[in-house]
Amino acid sequence: MSINIDNLLLTGSILLLLSILTGTTSSRFGIPTLIFFLFVGILAGSEGLGGIHFEDPKIAQFVGISALNFILFSGGLDTNFKSIRPILRSGILLSTLGVCITAVSLGLFVHLVLDFTIAEGLLLGAIVSSTDAAAVFSILRSKGVALKGFNRPLLELESGSNDPMAYFLTISLTTFVAHPEMGFWNLVPLFFKGIIIGTLLGYVMGKLMKLMINTIVLNSEGLYPVLVLALAIFTYSGTEFLGGNGFLAVYLAAVILGNSNIIHKRTLIKFFDGQAWLMQIILFLTLGLLVFPSQILPVAGIGLIVALFLILVARPLGVFISLAFSGFNRRSKLFISWVGLRGAVPIVFATYPMIAGIEKSQMIFNIVFFIAVTSILIQGTTITYMAKLLHLIAPAKAKRRIGTDFEFSEKVKSRMEQVTLPADSGVALQKIVQIDFPKTANIMAIKRNNVFITPVGSTVLQPGDTLYILAEDDDALKAAYSTLKMPMPQ
Repeated sequence: MSINIDNLLLTGSILLLLSILTGTTSSRFGIPTLIFFLFVGILAGSEGLGGIHFEDPKIAQFVGISALNFILFSGGLDTNFKSIRPILRSGILLSTLGVCITAVSLGLFVHLVLDFTIAEGLLLGAIVSSTDAAAVFSILRSKGVALKGFNRPLLELESGSNDPMAYFLTISLTTFVAHPEMGFWNLVPLFFKGIIIGTLLGYVMGKLMKLMINTIVLNSEGLYPVLVLALAIFTYSGTEFLGGNGFLAVYLAAVILGNSNIIHKRTLIKFFDGQAWLMQIILFLTLGLLVFPSQILPVAGIGLIVALFLILVARPLGVFISLAFSGFNRRSKLFISWVGLRGAVPIVFATYPMIAGIEKSQMIFNIVFFIAVTSILIQGTTITYMAKLLHLIAPAKAKRRIGTDFEFSEKVKSRMEQVTLPADSGVALQKIVQIDFPKTANIMAIKRNNVFITPVGSTVLQPGDTLYILAEDDDALKAAYSTLKMPMPQ
């Protein structure tokens, strides 16, 4: 079956529906939803029941990169900086040093057990060296696993930030294998260039997004997600155009935006969460279509050996060395090692050697695919079991608080105050989101011209408004008065 304009939407909608329905059923059996998206694509492919002929790695790579931008942006938008701040150093080490150690150890193993040169082995190791953001975000959140300590923030930070290192290693080693005369060390300056430009533009674009959302007045609330979508795509493409790392820029911009006071914040988070799920489905479907089962089966034996070495040796080696001087105990390191999920990202990276025309690219792709499927099936289905086995499940009370859709402070707000803004108020004619109101207090209602208004971030304060403030304690109330640029009554 060939895809054309006439049947593209029909075929695509059928595949989406099948993926969602089978994914819903899979959760009852404890099987990760993502694996079903992948198998629907395989069944629809040229060697499956659908007979859809698709073998273009360039299109698959374009779809993969586009989808990863949505997935990383959504993950960054939902990342609480307060939760990752204590483990920021550990997360950076894990997503850089840990990735390198995993790639090198697996690459040397592949060189020893297969007819691969050291460079080809390292290339395969680089492709599967990073954990998959789509797999980690979706499995941790769908299973509702509440973990003790900083294990979960570290896993989500790592999965969202380790793609740049794996991407650099993959591109560099692909170039080196295809053109050995270039020399690998000549590519190192490009890595630092990519990280520096990616970090700078990610920070600048995150701040710019906040400014534009809170300043530009759009006719409809539904246009704000579209605005952010355009800015996110511009962040990636602009960074790549300037030689920076677009994945890093997109994730960092999303983290900055998600931790800022912006209007329609919940709408934006829900929108990008839905888009991330859509992109995950499209990504796994596309990669499933690219797979030929007849080529996967012959490498199943060696693929299983490589996958087990990655799960049991290479990944733990990277974790234990990277976190050697961190505050994480042995049980946490074992669990973090186990949640080194490989999913769509390695499969997307495996298309680079194919496009470059490297001799063993097809075998690399087939082994990488087998590793990804093995990782999701073995590690993805046992995350909860391993957390229980290592005594890392958080108490039930903490789990309910983590799983709720709202963020409550641990302290109960106990001070109610009625404040009237004077005519010369320093915050008059500003939106609530712009005045940086303390999180330890809330403006519960506004009385304006004898009419009560339910305030939101975009509500503009007016002289003469009476604000009903609920604060945690005296210190919180004092901070609220300070934000309103008013003296606190004695």
